[in-house]
Amino acid sequence: MNGAQHALEAACAAGVEVCFANPGTTEMDLVTALDSSPAIRSVLCLFEGVATGAADGYGRILGKPALTLVHLGPGFANGIANLHNARRAGTPIVNLIGDHPSWHLESDSPLTSDIDSLASPVSKWVRRSNSADRFAQDMVEAIATAKGPPSGVASLIVAQDAAWNEASAGMPTVSVPESSLDEDLIQRAALDLKERGERGALLLGSRALRPSLEAAARIQAATGCQVFLDTFMARLEQGRGLPNFETLPYFPEQAIEKLSGLQAMVVAGSRRPIAFFGYKSIGRSELLPDDCECNVISGLGVDSSPALLAMADELDAPRWTPGQQGAPPIEPEGQLDTMNLGLALVSVLPENAIVVNESATSSLGWAVHSKTAAAHDVLNLTGGAIGQGLPNSIGAAIAAPDRPVVALQADGSGMYTVQGLWTMAREQLNISVIVCANRAYRILQAELKRAGNSEPGSAAMSMTELSSPELNWAQIAQGMGVPSVRATRAEEVVGALRRSFQEPGPMLIEALL
Repeated sequence: MNGAQHALEAACAAGVEVCFANPGTTEMDLVTALDSSPAIRSVLCLFEGVATGAADGYGRILGKPALTLVHLGPGFANGIANLHNARRAGTPIVNLIGDHPSWHLESDSPLTSDIDSLASPVSKWVRRSNSADRFAQDMVEAIATAKGPPSGVASLIVAQDAAWNEASAGMPTVSVPESSLDEDLIQRAALDLKERGERGALLLGSRALRPSLEAAARIQAATGCQVFLDTFMARLEQGRGLPNFETLPYFPEQAIEKLSGLQAMVVAGSRRPIAFFGYKSIGRSELLPDDCECNVISGLGVDSSPALLAMADELDAPRWTPGQQGAPPIEPEGQLDTMNLGLALVSVLPENAIVVNESATSSLGWAVHSKTAAAHDVLNLTGGAIGQGLPNSIGAAIAAPDRPVVALQADGSGMYTVQGLWTMAREQLNISVIVCANRAYRILQAELKRAGNSEPGSAAMSMTELSSPELNWAQIAQGMGVPSVRATRAEEVVGALRRSFQEPGPMLIEALL
């Protein structure tokens, strides 16, 4: 058994089930080893950013890592943007990055690069594996590190000779760290919220599923505090029958106004809130008032529910019970716009669906109406590196094959990882893609105005428009094997979604806004 076979056997024993791959020459022994590891599903992606984004979506749903398999430094670099998003989400991922044989590195051949420096900014753990006997041990340590707590990205750089040489070591083991609660901090944070009442706030970040949401609702009932959701949640459970909290606004002026007057904030699953960008007109990064005390009871990549439940119990908070559920939204009709597009999705969204939201400025209708939809999960753009939506939906669909997945996708950011459509078709994944086709980088047009350029010239506008020629997403999808339709009216979107949810495999709806 060579090092590659030994390492993948160890990965199987550690619970790894999927490898999203775009391999090259230095990974051929690992590709061959996949034949002897049938328990690991190998998924080919036509671009490394699709592989890393798919691993992110998979990890957000299951809470355990998939492997990515990429080729040397340049291949890994192609996947860094979505690993940046995964790092901000605290997603468990293990990257296998093939490198030259250890004796070949000193020759500085054309593809040689400083992979360690590329991997470090997007990884919580980076290691080189240069020995076949060590490779499997490195693999299980990478998996354990990715799982955490806190969970995150682990990158293992594998010398080709470590993969092809024979391995004589036994099956490795690794100890798993246990998480513990800071009871003193939880007591202090609970007291702060109880004393401050509506001048206190609870901020939920990262993953907020039913246990965390219900605990937050109990804390709110016991203290009178406000509860906010991070602007971009890694995973949020929402919809009818679940506690409904306000999302912290994206633009800093609005967020600062919303948080004004707070004297205490407790953060669960995130960090102290800061502005997404630094604006000259504002001149500060902090969103909280200067005199607001902030306690972080659980950080990024840590399940927030134990700390929130402990705080609710500390407060002797009443049990949360859902109020009366409203009727499902009425199906919209008429010419498509951002409002009725969101309502069209909400009106037919199945129970327990997963929505991957990268619709950017086209998300207004979804944001307004989504909490009235059937209970579902939402994955958002945590790190701001666009091109996450289509890959995330691939990973989510593979993680949860019995759940319908919807990719609510802006057209501009979708083109960054459009190759994901091919993988959806090849794997016959149940993904309904809605492309919000406004043929512009609309967020950049808004940012131009915020920067003082209210009447941009032809050069500036050409940097924000997706016209001349216009993208035809329906034809692009068909060229990659995904059935598609174009829609100009809300009722056409409703009908297309119904068909997509009923039929196996992917479908793309180009919503012309």
